[in-house]
Amino acid sequence: MFIYISKRLLLMPLLMLLFSMFAFFVIQAPPGDFVTNYIAELAASGSAMDRAQIDGLRSLYGLDQPMTVQYMKWMGRILTGDLGISLDWQKPISELIGERLLLTVMLGGFTFLFTWALAIPIGILSATRQYSLPDYVFTIINYFGVSTPTFMTALVLMWIAFSRFGISITGLFSPEFIDVPWSYARVIDMLKHMWLPMVILGLDGTARLARIMRANLLDELKKPYMEMARAKGMSEWRLVMKYPVRLALNPLVSTIGWYLPLIFSGSVIVATVLNLPTIGPMLLRSLTNQDMFLAGSIILVYGLLAIIGTLLSDILLVWLDPRIRMEGS
Repeated sequence: MFIYISKRLLLMPLLMLLFSMFAFFVIQAPPGDFVTNYIAELAASGSAMDRAQIDGLRSLYGLDQPMTVQYMKWMGRILTGDLGISLDWQKPISELIGERLLLTVMLGGFTFLFTWALAIPIGILSATRQYSLPDYVFTIINYFGVSTPTFMTALVLMWIAFSRFGISITGLFSPEFIDVPWSYARVIDMLKHMWLPMVILGLDGTARLARIMRANLLDELKKPYMEMARAKGMSEWRLVMKYPVRLALNPLVSTIGWYLPLIFSGSVIVATVLNLPTIGPMLLRSLTNQDMFLAGSIILVYGLLAIIGTLLSDILLVWLDPRIRMEGS
């Protein structure tokens, strides 16, 4: 087990390096740069800049150098713990990300727990009560959960809350708690607002994981070892929970690698619709304005989450399934 984990930990620096190269050059692939967008905004407002001012801005931001040089300088700063300065916000990137990282982690953590806490019991109940009324009900709900875009669900709930009750459900804080320091009252206010984005972000994942759990558990319930265990007199629920459920969890555990960065991004569109102060809307703005250093840093964080999620998946799979341990040995 120790060797198994150590091998994957040794791969993390190489994976992060490859991911950083991919992220940086893909961000720079569209034509133009931050200065180009800035000039276009000035032109739209009736202002203009001469060639000397434009060249001065490019030189100031280092945009007059080749992409490889820009990448090497960017990585050099990152290795020293400096993410650089956002071209758009004109603030340190570490400060910008730090302001939203705590809220992003809390919302992502709650969404992850909500999804798994619902998906696994629903999948177990649907599989063990196949073709029963609860199975049909959950199947219909799951189809709606998968087919309905999450941003559409957010818009519908916002409209219902405003039209029927006259309240706004956007954001994570009440107006009086947005810019105040952290306190017990602010935490309670945040928790009161947290449940709605948690449910909206978790609906799609819950529906998908519940269907995966149901399908895999049905497959396990039909295997010969189940009949053997029943013949030996083991109670049905004890048998189901001890062996088939544990094996049916494998596909769900393997999805953590891609699902973790997805929920921690807060689904960029949903976070924008609900005006959530998470990292997702900031990434969208940085990509729109071609703020390459901020966008690259955020994508690098998502890449790190994907690598950590994959590592967690590997560890949990080894712990859940003895067959993987045997193959490793």
